[in-house]
Amino acid sequence: MPLLEVSAVRARYGAIEALKGVSLTVGEGEVVTLIGSNGAGKSTTLRSIAGLTPAFTGRITFDGEDITGVPADEIVTRGIALSPEGRRCFARMTVRENLDLGAYRRRDASSIASDMERVFTLFPRLKERAGQKAGTMSGGEQQMLAIGRALMASPRMLLLDEPSLGIAPVLVDRIYETIGEIHSSGVAILLVEQNASRALDAAGRGYVLETGRVVLANDTVSLRNDPRVREAYLGA
Repeated sequence: MPLLEVSAVRARYGAIEALKGVSLTVGEGEVVTLIGSNGAGKSTTLRSIAGLTPAFTGRITFDGEDITGVPADEIVTRGIALSPEGRRCFARMTVRENLDLGAYRRRDASSIASDMERVFTLFPRLKERAGQKAGTMSGGEQQMLAIGRALMASPRMLLLDEPSLGIAPVLVDRIYETIGEIHSSGVAILLVEQNASRALDAAGRGYVLETGRVVLANDTVSLRNDPRVREAYLGA
């Protein structure tokens, strides 16, 4: 049984139907990527899983339990955390305060402290800037903070939305190294990434979305070699 199963999910913003029957799975400890052009429904898929853009039909199950329609804060408690597109850090709060907010549903103080140290180990720059206001940091540093904040929820599954968007290449490399370290710790990852080549390198399987539908699904080696993917997303 997959850890996450999305079955025929449809979601909309007002009258606009953004997802038109999306189905996918993510196994325990697996990295899966969603690739596609802008407006294909990648971010909406993550938002539906996280409870922020609820599905109006279809079903989402996590660890065998139906979470369709479950409030977003309860989904965090059940083990799914989102690092959103655009980072969405709280600009006037410090790095440490932002990280503390990631653990707002938790009551295990000693484990929270150890997870904070784990985040600082993964992202030493955050430890250096623990008392700094988030809004004064670079885009790459804020991306580290957004991922760290999601990890403070102690998730079994991490939803990553565009972690390399608008970030200097040297920091992108560091962020993807850290994503690999997070994966090696056993956390499952569902990754949305505009840079299709980077996404296919990071994941074991992938889905290609077009206009709210899954049009291709395969292991990432096969997707990379698929002429449709190469032409549309890899510039080859």
